[in-house]
Amino acid sequence: MKKLMFILWPSFVVAGIAEGVFFSVIDPQELFLFGEPVHFSKIATYSIGFFGFWAVCATSSLMTCFLQTSAAEVNKGVGAEPDSGLNAGN
Repeated sequence: MKKLMFILWPSFVVAGIAEGVFFSVIDPQELFLFGEPVHFSKIATYSIGFFGFWAVCATSSLMTCFLQTSAAEVNKGVGAEPDSGLNAGN
């Protein structure tokens, strides 16, 4: 749960900032998607934009958390064989 909050909270904050900057420069009624004008309301466009920015930022935070894991954490339990007693006493 703690790692989930490390991913979602910063990405939420940055997505809010990114949306504010993006829609300060671009009018939502002038957006085009696959060559066609977007016919959503402004609120719907803001909401879709926010969730899109949040997904991109959450992916970035997820990659940061993943890359911070140590080799021991990643390989925990890999290659460890239970002691069968064959080498006991050697």
